[in-house]
Amino acid sequence: MNASMLSYILFSCLLLSVQAEFCGVREIIRYTQHLLGDSSLSCPCRQTATSSCSCLPIPERGHELACFVDGTKHLMENNKSSNPVITRLYQTFQALLDRKLCKRLAHDDQCQYETKGNVKEFLEKIVTTYQEIDK
Repeated sequence: MNASMLSYILFSCLLLSVQAEFCGVREIIRYTQHLLGDSSLSCPCRQTATSSCSCLPIPERGHELACFVDGTKHLMENNKSSNPVITRLYQTFQALLDRKLCKRLAHDDQCQYETKGNVKEFLEKIVTTYQEIDK
């Protein structure tokens, strides 16, 4: 069994605890930091179609979950090799938004943002948002 499959299985098991924990803070932080370890994520965001780098929404306060859903969905659809960690993050954010489980994040269904960033900046926003919840 390879490492990505193992992480997928572990994350699947941990996902079951999300409902009890409501926000899934520790798991989301851990798996987002795992993705941040991938050096290919730091290329610059360019708004033009010629760039292979994704430009993802950096959410305004109150729109975090909706933007995290949109951003991870974009990553899932545009990732050449399917990444089970991104898929699980997307499913977790979607479940949290749909079920309004995480009371500390507002539940606006529309992603609103003033800026876009590269994948690394987007993932760092997820980590900082969830670290604030964890305090």
